[in-house]
Amino acid sequence: MARALSNMLFKGFRSIESTRIAASASGPFLRHGMQFSTSVPNDPDTHDDFKPTNKIENSGITLKDIVEQDVKDNHVMIYMKGDPEQPRCGFSSLAVRVLSEYRVPIHSRNILEDPELKNAVKAFSTWPTFPQIFINGEFIGGSDIILNMHQNGELKEKLKATSEE
Repeated sequence: MARALSNMLFKGFRSIESTRIAASASGPFLRHGMQFSTSVPNDPDTHDDFKPTNKIENSGITLKDIVEQDVKDNHVMIYMKGDPEQPRCGFSSLAVRVLSEYRVPIHSRNILEDPELKNAVKAFSTWPTFPQIFINGEFIGGSDIILNMHQNGELKEKLKATSEE
């Protein structure tokens, strides 16, 4: 009896759902007894404290300043998709694996979190792709260049200078 009752209720929801969806292509609709909306409400009750803000915007610091400071302050700086613990692309993963072989501290920024940062880094290095690796303030390149330097011993020498400083 409970099964028959639940089937009747479910069929009732299904018929309501199909009626609502057929009646309106956009706006609120009902699915599995839950109401969804395809439009964004213009809620006058939303307080300014809950709106997204850009803290850099009003500070006088530019993204170019941040990139310059990152590169200057960190012996090994990588701008990548994701972070060293969880790279979000194969090239970023390769760069982190190669750099990790040398057991040097790797500082990074996730360019996927801020498209404006991504553009600022591209402008700073005049290099179009990511990851971008800087060692001792010098732009080195991407994962293919790091891998090549690793294979021919150049990366070891470059990073040895890092540990001596």
